[in-house]
Amino acid sequence: MGSIVATSVYRQLLHDHQALRSQSRRGDCDDNAQAESLWSRLKTEVLELRERPVFADLADAQASVAIYFDYYNHERLHSSIAYQLPYHTHQQILQLNALNCPA
Repeated sequence: MGSIVATSVYRQLLHDHQALRSQSRRGDCDDNAQAESLWSRLKTEVLELRERPVFADLADAQASVAIYFDYYNHERLHSSIAYQLPYHTHQQILQLNALNCPA
């Protein structure tokens, strides 16, 4: 399947399911840096350690990704945020925003 045909099929599938494409802005490679990092970690910390086939079925894939996301946000320390947990960092930001936002 050519790339133009694949793109057309992909766009139609998104449209059929009322989904929106998420893309970075032209020329801004940092737009999706956090998301790209997350998927990279999932790939290296989970998928590459599994035997083939990686998942038994769609439900297994969904459960595995959900478990990893929970670990990633609540247990895995991140060097980019001074070895804190993303969940705790996010909660701190929310509290600061609430304090700085006039009611």
